[in-house]
This record gives sequence, C-alpha cells and structure tokens, in this order.
Amino acid sequence: MNLDSPILWVVFLVYITVMLALSMLAHRGQHQVTLRSAAIWSIFWLASGGLVNGVVWWLAGSEKGLEFLTGFILEESLSVDNLFVILTIFAYFAITPERQQHVLFWGILGAIVTRGAFILAGTALVSRFQWILYVFGAFLVFTGIKMLRHNDDEIDPDQNFFVRVFRKLMPVSPDRTSERFLIRQDGRWAATPLLVALVVVETSDVMFAVDSIPAVFSITTDPFIVFASNICAVLGLRSQYFLLHGALGLFRFLKYGLAVILSFVGVKMLVVHWVHIPIGWSLGTVAGILVLTVCLSLLFPKRL
Repeated sequence: MNLDSPILWVVFLVYITVMLALSMLAHRGQHQVTLRSAAIWSIFWLASGGLVNGVVWWLAGSEKGLEFLTGFILEESLSVDNLFVILTIFAYFAITPERQQHVLFWGILGAIVTRGAFILAGTALVSRFQWILYVFGAFLVFTGIKMLRHNDDEIDPDQNFFVRVFRKLMPVSPDRTSERFLIRQDGRWAATPLLVALVVVETSDVMFAVDSIPAVFSITTDPFIVFASNICAVLGLRSQYFLLHGALGLFRFLKYGLAVILSFVGVKMLVVHWVHIPIGWSLGTVAGILVLTVCLSLLFPKRL
C-alpha cells in the first residue's frame, strides 16, 4: 500500500473520526479541563501523530517519514500562535473555562473540514501549475516579515467581517450564561455569544490555514502527508490550549521564531529549483529555531 492508496485515505479518515468520538466521550460531563487532563490528552495527541508518522515511515520509507515529521512539527509550532488568538477571543466574549472546551471541539471539527478543502485545492493547483509554489513562497516570506514588524495590538472580534455579516443575518442574544449556541428569544431563534465566538475562532483558523498549509507544501507536495500532518497537529489544539493558556505569555520571543520559520520555508520554496535543501536540514532548522526562541523566552521573561 502506498500513500496515494484510497484505502489509506479511508483508514485515516476513520481513524480521525474514532479519535474525535473518543475525545468527545472522554470529556462528556467534564465541566472544566484540569491541567492533569490537558497534559495527558496533549501527550495522547502527540503520540497519535507519532503513530501516523510511524505508519508513513513503514509504508513509504525514511524520506517520507521525515517529511511527515517535519510537517507535523511545523504545524504544531504554527498552531501555538493560533492559541494566542483563541485566548483573546475567549477573554473578549467572557467565555468561561467550562464552555471553552465546547467551542474548541466544534472549532477543531470545522478546522478539519476547511483545511481539508484548502489542501485539496492547493494540491490541485500545485499539480497543474508548478509556478504556484513560487507564489506560496513569496507569500510566506511576506507573512514572516509582517509578523516580525507586527505589534501585539488587541484583537477586536466585532471588527471581524464574518461576525458583522453574521450579526446582520441572525439576532444575537446578550445572554452570556447559556451553554448552547442557539436559544429561543421572543419567539425566534437567536445566537448566543458562544456561537459568535465559534464564528470568530473558525474564521481566524482559516487565516492561519492560509499561512500553515503553504508552509507544509514547502516540505512536501504529497497530498496525504500534507493533509495528515496538518490534521494530526490540529487534533491536539484543544488540549494544548488548556495546557498552555496559563503559560502563553512566557514565550515572548516565540512570535519572532515563527516569523523566521515562515520566512525560511518561503525562501526554501523560492529556491527549490536551484538549491536542494535536504529534509533533514529543514527538520533541524525548524526544531532548532523553536528550541532557541523558547529558551530565550525562559531566560529573558517579559517584565510585568
């Protein structure tokens, strides 16, 4: 069985479905995610990604295995930046920890669907127009430079285009205590702030996907590896949020590390036809930048 086998795709999709169902059942009735639970599930999702990596290695060899591992680490690192945005969104809408996991579960489910669609579209473009890789590369370099120069301004979800459209299409209840996405109000259905927060989370993830998916294409153009590494990273986002949300502020230099990583993979795309960068070097570069920025953040914490 090779990586373009329909059987492998079906097995992986079934695996994702089973893992999501298992996660939903495990957290049913759990009003608040404890640090211990978040740590256990974060390890579980990392191990799950490692299992898929092992299958890829076994089926397609070490080169493809390293491609998956590099893509997985790249997506995991970029998803951390997403956690900062989610933290801001929940604070803005005053979403309590008890209801945050509910929003995150459906947010991850939506992210799987939208990223799957993006990856299918990207794969079709790359297979038909090889020059699109240069466009991806230039975009990633631009995004990396923009991230380096960007100030940490507060995010105002009410300025989100999709939220403004949503508010025009459906009334929004001011009830911030409901655990449902929709409630009956004055004889008609109305959205709760919980649903508005979900809309912002979903649309924010789309923006992150625009960066992260082209980044994986710099590592490999194999559709299965691009999709599987991306989804395996997304699956652990909920647990990682509850594990890291109290410590996210400690990693003051992480944004700069992510900017350098995006610029690196962008340049790698731009020079791919002239300079071959071995996958092992790419893996070492991404991992090295992450370790360096985390160490610098811990050695030189942000002063309050």
